Amino acid sequence: MIFRIFLRFFLQYIWLIRHILFSQLVLVIFSALAMAFVESISLADSLYLSFITAFTIGYGDIAPVTITGRVLSIFIGLLGIIFTGLVVAVSTRALVSTIEEEKLKKKS
Repeated sequence: MIFRIFLRFFLQYIWLIRHILFSQLVLVIFSALAMAFVESISLADSLYLSFITAFTIGYGDIAPVTITGRVLSIFIGLLGIIFTGLVVAVSTRALVSTIEEEKLKKKS
């Protein structure tokens, strides 16, 4: 029951920042396209590299070699940190809202 309340608040708050999250996704994809061109790697590899970097996993199996590719990777990494921060902030806010709603139910 509490998880459903949390999920409701989480999805509500994610919906509020959907444009920011979508913009970040688009920026990562465009950066992957640029990475494919700059690093002379396949589009599949550049998408893989971009998303692994954005999610701050960084396996290291594919790495940029050129200065431009490295700068793009830093940019993608920063986008990933912002994305992670947003998800943590939304989760925290949803948790606080869930606790507040549960307290109101217990008072009633």
